[in-house]
Amino acid sequence: MKTPDEVEVKIRGLMMDPVTNMPMVVLREIGGEAVLPIWVGIFEANAIAMEIEKTATPRPMTHDLLRTAIHALDAEILKVVVSELKDDTFFAVVWLDRSGETMTLDARPSDALALAMRADCPVYVERSVLDAVQKNQANGQNIQPDEMRRWLEGLNDDDMGRYKM
Repeated sequence: MKTPDEVEVKIRGLMMDPVTNMPMVVLREIGGEAVLPIWVGIFEANAIAMEIEKTATPRPMTHDLLRTAIHALDAEILKVVVSELKDDTFFAVVWLDRSGETMTLDARPSDALALAMRADCPVYVERSVLDAVQKNQANGQNIQPDEMRRWLEGLNDDDMGRYKM
């Protein structure tokens, strides 16, 4: 169900940005070189980290509850798409199928990624988002896009901390 403008990615890991000291999820193109860091809140980072580590909780977390509710409504999570970058804010869409009817849910990327991990569904990024991030890096920072990409690609498992895929 991938569109031609969507690039499939996987979560490479979760780490703390050394400059802002904020958590970020690092997405990497499957079979390609594109790398996309998305800064997330501490609670969302914790939800993603718990799923990376497959940590069980005594009670359902919010993303577990949402996955269970979707399944209870006889729907299936088809995919998650990081769909837009607007005013330095990423947007995502969760695609669902219910009895052949396709539905979408607007979501924060951090929530969409946490849900995708629990549903074991594919994650995509719109090509326009990857292009916009590369353009913003080239125009607004001293770090060149190739340098940022090399830094992100060069992160080893120790750099990623315990939160790696």
